[in-house]
Amino acid sequence: MDQNTEFLNYIYQNSEMGINTIKQLTKVVEDPSFNTQLKSQLNEYQSINESAANSLHKDGSSEKSISKMLEVSAYLSIGRKTLLNHSTEHIAEMMIQGSTMGIIDVSKNLKKYPDAAEETRLLANKLLKTEQSNVDQLRNFL
Repeated sequence: MDQNTEFLNYIYQNSEMGINTIKQLTKVVEDPSFNTQLKSQLNEYQSINESAANSLHKDGSSEKSISKMLEVSAYLSIGRKTLLNHSTEHIAEMMIQGSTMGIIDVSKNLKKYPDAAEETRLLANKLLKTEQSNVDQLRNFL
């Protein structure tokens, strides 16, 4: 698999994790303004996810979803962390931690795949800016 395809799949999987996480969290969030914020972030992740999938298809590749094991593990972890405390502050903190990890991962991958197509690098930078914006917006809910 070439660098561009690998990087696009990384972007696809990263945004897919964001989509799955937010969909799970919106079921327990009680604060309407926080729920609105999460849905806005969900729209951003979905847009990035669709762009990555479209780029992969255009290159004759197909997207590779996150593994079922990772998906189930994340689902259980979120469920465990929100079982006893599903306050807005707690969920905002969880989301900030996830987006901070995303910032680190995207930054590393931008260096790991220097020969990826410019379109792919622009999409990765969009994901990076989304993660940074998420952190800034979620701070208001701490």
